[in-house]
Amino acid sequence: MARVYNFSAGPAVLPEEVLAECASEMLDYKGSGQSVMEMSHRSAVYQAIIDDAEADFRELVGVPENYKVLFLQGGASQQFSAIPMNLCALPGASRKADYIVTGQWAKKAYQEASRFIDAQAIASSADQTFSYIPDCTDLPVRDDADYVYICENNTIYGTAYKELPNTKGKVLVSDVSSMFLSQPHDITRYGVMYGGVQKNVGPAGLVISVIREDLIPAEEIPSCPTMLEWKTQADAGSLYNTPNCWAIYVCGKVFKWLMSKGGLAAMKEYNTAKAQILYDYLDESKLFKGTVRTCDRSIMNVPFITGSKELDAEFVKAAEAAGFVNLKGHRSVGGMRASLYNAMPVEGVEALVAFMKDFEAKH
Repeated sequence: MARVYNFSAGPAVLPEEVLAECASEMLDYKGSGQSVMEMSHRSAVYQAIIDDAEADFRELVGVPENYKVLFLQGGASQQFSAIPMNLCALPGASRKADYIVTGQWAKKAYQEASRFIDAQAIASSADQTFSYIPDCTDLPVRDDADYVYICENNTIYGTAYKELPNTKGKVLVSDVSSMFLSQPHDITRYGVMYGGVQKNVGPAGLVISVIREDLIPAEEIPSCPTMLEWKTQADAGSLYNTPNCWAIYVCGKVFKWLMSKGGLAAMKEYNTAKAQILYDYLDESKLFKGTVRTCDRSIMNVPFITGSKELDAEFVKAAEAAGFVNLKGHRSVGGMRASLYNAMPVEGVEALVAFMKDFEAKH
């Protein structure tokens, strides 16, 4: 078997230890005589799996007791609708929200919210192809806004917030999909923090939402589909309907893997060191260059270019042949992108840089 170095932005690389453990339990999960993919989500065996996963997630992240942890389907994109529908249904809500648009996913969330409420973009980095994070120290947050929304790490453009915005007392909602569990999260600073797991945490098809309990509407929302009401899943312990049983099971194993590595503070140190190897080379290279303002660089997603579309394509093809896959940039921006998620070993980054140096020497 030959494993490649997978730099995909998602679905992304998973820890080999976790994959091996899942494989060993594929036909018979702990003496049950069945795979997790086959068992009833109403069974005692599966209840133990999801309960253990939630408990480990709470411990790993440090989730306070007054926050719900929901394992939901529909991915992060479904929450683009659920967030305004729920938060703007709370008593006294103005049905207004302010969005900071720093990339495609923040833009999509803003556009989706605009279908249901008065959403306003109060800052944007679109003027420079989302290559930086706007100054968020004194934003024109509306006095009656129900919440302020950000995408904290922008997968396509490779930017990340180093400081959370000043929301002037308003509830902060953050999509943390591309940085989920790659560093500590101070949950108390968020009203809602959520992320698709397919980048740092598990297989595609699941989103984990951490929601402060007072932000979950207590009554039924007439205009909101049942499956988008947070109360529906909160009351049912994420088991109102058949959940993504397999993804939750794998995520639970990743939580334990992260704990074994020293937790989120240790992961931030490791991920920062990995990213610095690549950024240091990009800063000295005469062929490749990064596309993000230095102070706003993500440690998860590193976009770069040669300046020639033809040479970019040649590099991607040569890299794949050498065992470095999924380096092609998003179709909307081109170039290349290396995603350095938790499970990407430092050896993979070092090998990539060595290959890039060789390619540069030949061109």
